[in-house]
Amino acid sequence: MKVSEIMTTNVETCSPDTQIQEVASMMTELDVGSIPITEDGRLVGILTDRDIVTRGIASQFSLDTPVRQILSDNMVTSWPDMDVEEASQLMAEAQVRRLPIVENDKVVGIVALGDVAVKDPKDEDASKAIEEISRPAKPAE
Repeated sequence: MKVSEIMTTNVETCSPDTQIQEVASMMTELDVGSIPITEDGRLVGILTDRDIVTRGIASQFSLDTPVRQILSDNMVTSWPDMDVEEASQLMAEAQVRRLPIVENDKVVGIVALGDVAVKDPKDEDASKAIEEISRPAKPAE
């Protein structure tokens, strides 16, 4: 099965200059945990609810700060023709819950860990991805 068969295609994006508050409100309205960040139509990063908390609030950025200051720009991406099993392995290795699907540098979809797990609950790759991604972090020494 290909990623294109399970990905969400109507993906909302924001620019790097969008304020943290606006993106957080958008996440609430859309009931999503991440928003891809694009500039001139090209994917430049992703902002997750965790980024808002750990990089924004914890670092005491004001809510009118542009998301470019807290977004994740070391993204792992996939493409529509990638096998779902390969995508789930990629998510496990990178320990990410959401995978932007990109074609010609443009966001054409997004796959969440839940999408992978729901497609076939018996899929060992999905189970492994969930296990790897959900592994607790070790405290810093």
